[in-house]
Amino acid sequence: MTPVLPLPDFTHERVEVRTGERSGLFLAVALHSSALGPALGGARVWTYPHWSDALGDVLRLSAAMTLKNAAAGLDAGGGKAVIGLPEGTVLDAERRRAAFLDLGDAVESLGGLYRTAEDVGSTAEDMLVVRERTTSVVGLPDAAGGSGEPAGPTSVGVYEALRATLERVTGSPEVAGRRITISGLGQVGGRLAVRLSAEGAVLHVTDVNPAKRQLAAELGATWVSPGEEHLVAADAFVPAGIGGVLTDEVIDALHARAVCGPANNPLADRSGADRLAARGILYAPDFVANAGGVIYLDATDKHVGDRAGTMARVAAIGDTVRRVFDEAAAREVTPLAAAEALAAERLSAGASRSALVG
Repeated sequence: MTPVLPLPDFTHERVEVRTGERSGLFLAVALHSSALGPALGGARVWTYPHWSDALGDVLRLSAAMTLKNAAAGLDAGGGKAVIGLPEGTVLDAERRRAAFLDLGDAVESLGGLYRTAEDVGSTAEDMLVVRERTTSVVGLPDAAGGSGEPAGPTSVGVYEALRATLERVTGSPEVAGRRITISGLGQVGGRLAVRLSAEGAVLHVTDVNPAKRQLAAELGATWVSPGEEHLVAADAFVPAGIGGVLTDEVIDALHARAVCGPANNPLADRSGADRLAARGILYAPDFVANAGGVIYLDATDKHVGDRAGTMARVAAIGDTVRRVFDEAAAREVTPLAAAEALAAERLSAGASRSALVG
């Protein structure tokens, strides 16, 4: 379940909120910014205590996508979609299809200003259903001529971001022998755990799904009870599940030298970046570290270059993280502030270009 967080400031261009006419489920599509071009961001399916929590989540996630796409150098704005499930809801195949048809209608209502894709709780196959109602969808299955699941590129980018982070706190980017805690073994966290294990990292892992203990056993990783992973001594803590996990209480008890992971919006509050810095814990901003998937989706959707070139851009996330750390040190600000400044620079340039064209 997503932590209940206060509604963020409303800085969005447009938000479409509706009850799906087929599914009866809460749907929201948030367009935060189109200053750099039509927005790109995934469609999340998640359980929320109340519809307002789902709305708050889509507002936060879409704003983070603006930063992510800008910092990644993409000509794409920020947007996100959420299908909110009431607590205890289990989607059968018929209602799931209905929900994604409803989502397709909601996406289409934005007239091409938002492109959706898979995200937590959705799949490339679900995007095929969305495609029945709109062409503003990317990340379709390989078999359907699409780019497929973006979790692989996302995990590659996080891996390179993690190496850059380890380099800053240990003096070497090598993961062998490093103590790494991964919270969340989903599509990205699981792939990352497999790679880090193969390269000799000392892993502690957890997930709210107890079935993931099997993967931990296969990797020789130590399983930690959910909610206690931040107490494990680590060179790097990797949030790879839901957002908002780094509350003030968790940060104060966090036993790690650095934080770097794929989870969107891991900080419960922006002030958490200052709190981490005050404790001497290096923070690699999430929207920089986890941009591999959108870089991949945007490039394949626009047919820019070949796969090798696209994956080279994904791997360059490590260099972007290093630049952020350097800027933060030079300006004596947090890495979050430095990364936001990088994104703001591109957004300002994009807005200026739009004004000239207009």
